[in-house]
Amino acid sequence: MIDRAQLKSETQALGLALSDLQLEMFDAYAEMLVETNKKFNLTAIKNPDEIVTKHFVDSLTVFTAVDIPAESSVIDIGTGAGFPGLPMLIYDSSLNITLLDSTGKKLDFVQNVADELGLRARVVHGRAEEFGRGEYREKFDFAVSRAVASLNVLCEYCLPFVRQGGAFIALKGSKAEDELSHSRTAVKTLGGKFICAKELMLADEQTRNLVIIEKAAPTPPKYPRASAQISKKPL
Repeated sequence: MIDRAQLKSETQALGLALSDLQLEMFDAYAEMLVETNKKFNLTAIKNPDEIVTKHFVDSLTVFTAVDIPAESSVIDIGTGAGFPGLPMLIYDSSLNITLLDSTGKKLDFVQNVADELGLRARVVHGRAEEFGRGEYREKFDFAVSRAVASLNVLCEYCLPFVRQGGAFIALKGSKAEDELSHSRTAVKTLGGKFICAKELMLADEQTRNLVIIEKAAPTPPKYPRASAQISKKPL
């Protein structure tokens, strides 16, 4: 399905090494993604070479941004078809990863991939603004998200899940600097502290930015608000 040599080369360019077993798992993941996508829309990216770069390698850039120790607890918010959480788990199977999304069909696919590949992941169907006020609040070492929302909105959805001393890593595109300038109030209000934005260029020659926000203080109890409020009046 995928060009394993391409995946190996592109990850090596990031300073990451994949075993033959991991390459095989990514290959199986891609095949399941393409086949399931014929039945319902999981992703607009269908070309195997693009899946390698735009989904798999892009997801693994998280490991170049921060040191994620073995067995860390990680929540992937708005995981969709499993990105970046499942590639992270293929790379380091010791991680305690929770995959959260509000679309049941996508989570059925994610659970199926995890089962087929023998990966241990917690798959949770729900909305971030609800779970961020419940049992998962401030329970995770790291939150990650590749969701398309603007950074100030993402912060309200994601920072409440992170324990003090942990970090939120947002995978963004080329306009991250613009988003950062509009997110400083949100970051501070929600107990975050902006650390840095790491810029990368992958094999598709498109710029990626990994925005790292440390959880410096507890998130005030009023956050996250209801999604309608977040959309209508973002921080």
